[in-house]
Amino acid sequence: MNLPSQQSKVLAVDDEADICELLQDALSQAGYICQTAGNVEDALLCLERERFDAIISDLHLGNGMNGLRFMQLAQARWPHLVFLLVTAESDVRIGVEAMKRGAADYLIKPFQLSNVISAVGWALERKRMQMELDRYRDHLENMVRERTAMLQAALQKIETNYNQTLAVLGAALDLRDDETGGHALRVSRYFITLAEAAGFPAERLPDAIRGAYLHDIGKLAIPDSILLKPGQLTDAERQIMQTHVPIGYEMVRQIAFLEPAADLILSHHERFDGSGYPRGLTGEDIPFSARIFSVADALDAMTSNRPYRRSLGFEAARREIQDQSGRQFDPAMVQIFLNLPATLWPEIRNGRVKSGDSYISKLISSGLRDAASRTLSLKFTAAASELQSGSN
Repeated sequence: MNLPSQQSKVLAVDDEADICELLQDALSQAGYICQTAGNVEDALLCLERERFDAIISDLHLGNGMNGLRFMQLAQARWPHLVFLLVTAESDVRIGVEAMKRGAADYLIKPFQLSNVISAVGWALERKRMQMELDRYRDHLENMVRERTAMLQAALQKIETNYNQTLAVLGAALDLRDDETGGHALRVSRYFITLAEAAGFPAERLPDAIRGAYLHDIGKLAIPDSILLKPGQLTDAERQIMQTHVPIGYEMVRQIAFLEPAADLILSHHERFDGSGYPRGLTGEDIPFSARIFSVADALDAMTSNRPYRRSLGFEAARREIQDQSGRQFDPAMVQIFLNLPATLWPEIRNGRVKSGDSYISKLISSGLRDAASRTLSLKFTAAASELQSGSN
């Protein structure tokens, strides 16, 4: 027999006073605090006044009230209660139905009092274990929620740091080349517009945008005399300028969260006919993202003032891109570009259409172009110079 802990309180409910008295005496002797009620109304009043741990109720309580109905009423308001039903009926189906509806046990009259005491003890023990399990589960669920919130906050902080890193890297390049300030942001917007029209996989788009935004980061290692030269480059200067691609690739691939963006950076000067650099890739050997990007990059380059020439305008740029289909550009990407409204591109450039800003705002924090960015840009320039000297 299980002994009650901290004197559990039991309410015995039966319309026969002798049965109530018998149960009260037996349960009290077993160490329980027991009260009795002769009907459902009195039982509910007892439950209103004080807390009970278990109820032993007859199945037939008179006045048309069924013990099963009483159990449902009581457990709906006091779900902690353990319910044991008692009846003179020996039909097993009634016992099964009672257990299905939430009874902890089912006792048949005439009963052995020792069996009643044991049944109450075991029922309370099972309830105690269930409540402990529920508390433990709730505790685990709270811990999971707290840990999840902490993890999400940590990931958000990491993402913010990533965005700040991107902004500083982009600002560092813009500070080197004031004539093309904003190129990284514009070409990223053009790229997103074309990528979405080309059906570029959405799950890969964030990494590709990072590559688009940082495509020229290797130019930090290029001397100002070449990067900002107002005239055409000599062959020797052009070879130095072209090193910005592998230098940028090496810079980015060493940063874990940017490594997936490195392939676009390495391939953004490849040409569809194989005449590009640094690897001379042809056709679809050029990464999908780079084939899209080359159109976006050329569009912005031709419609921006450069140290060696003025902007060509959008109409001329559109014609040049069409002429270079199959040579510099993937014909499929050119066709996608031509299918889009010609008026879209100047609207994106002028900020009237914020193409892709829902992506860019998550990846790039535009508010960091300040004095801190200038200081950090010097550090990235120094790192790029080390890569440049190491490649010589």
